[in-house]
Amino acid sequence: MRKAPQQARSREMVERIVAAGRQVLVEHGYDAFSTNRVAAAAGVSPGSLYQYFPDKGAILDVVLDRYWAEVADQVAASLADRIGETGPGMVRATADALVGALEADPVALQVLAEELPLGRNRDRRADLERRVRDMVAIYLAARPDASQRPDPAVAAWVVVLALENLALRWVLDQPAAVTREALLDEVVALVGGYLTT
Repeated sequence: MRKAPQQARSREMVERIVAAGRQVLVEHGYDAFSTNRVAAAAGVSPGSLYQYFPDKGAILDVVLDRYWAEVADQVAASLADRIGETGPGMVRATADALVGALEADPVALQVLAEELPLGRNRDRRADLERRVRDMVAIYLAARPDASQRPDPAVAAWVVVLALENLALRWVLDQPAAVTREALLDEVVALVGGYLTT
């Protein structure tokens, strides 16, 4: 952002611009994302938009940061709620939280995952993975009975990337043969088998 809004009215306008940015991205896709479309959707003049955002990339950055933060917050909250649990229930709850966070806005996810240039999302997804991976590594280190893997950090990396990629592909592909419950069952079997061998 070019400058931080100081007054309540300015903060409200910036929030409208960011919300409109997400709406334009979802409705029109990355290629048609423009400051003029965002300004029109927010009900502000392009000049007002440029007071706070120097270009469309700055708006997009805030939209992406917020999207991935929402996903990370939901998964981290689920992990934190179940940190005392062990076994399949904890794995299932974590996978369920990730799937739920990703399917909350599948159109936005599709645009973010498949239309944006890879570099726009790489660091944000890496931050999400790192945040969840750190929590899983701490969990595994604190509960040596939960895993037979020799290195909790490596095991956390494998589990988090497997969960993320399975959940992402399931939400984006919506395979008819794989229900949500079947996906969660398979994730529990996959992770449980990996951690106990």
